[in-house]
Amino acid sequence: MGETRPLLQGARLTAWELRRLGVPYTLVTDGMAGMLFRAGKVRRVLVGADRIARNGDVANKIGTYSVAVLARAHGVPFHAVAPWSTVDLSCPTGDAIPIEERAPEEVRGARGVRWAHPDARVFNPAFDVTPASLVTSLITERGIVEGAALAAGGLSRLA
Repeated sequence: MGETRPLLQGARLTAWELRRLGVPYTLVTDGMAGMLFRAGKVRRVLVGADRIARNGDVANKIGTYSVAVLARAHGVPFHAVAPWSTVDLSCPTGDAIPIEERAPEEVRGARGVRWAHPDARVFNPAFDVTPASLVTSLITERGIVEGAALAAGGLSRLA
């Protein structure tokens, strides 16, 4: 489970939730993902979603797209697991999802400690979009839509 820099949501939130539920997990930094896939230590990927477009494109915390690409390259199933409330059938594709850009200070430092020059240029999107073509399945409380069916309008059958 990645800690999702710079705000460490994985370490602060997801790890807390998994521990509370008794689900085993290992916390790693975001930059370790490729090495873990290459070493065969990842057997399945489960991610959440902040918004899902009608065609099955998934917007989630930054870095999700990179993990999806790694999963595809290593033959590892990649599943988005989210409540139906994140599905937006009025949004045609992930290209229509606005991506929030967060404050540069989040990357330049934290909690009063600065590790980058205050004038350093920063690009700090909060989310990225994973295309439906990389999603093995989308799992909601209304049902499961397999990846191949996503782009073909499979989400509408759950509406």
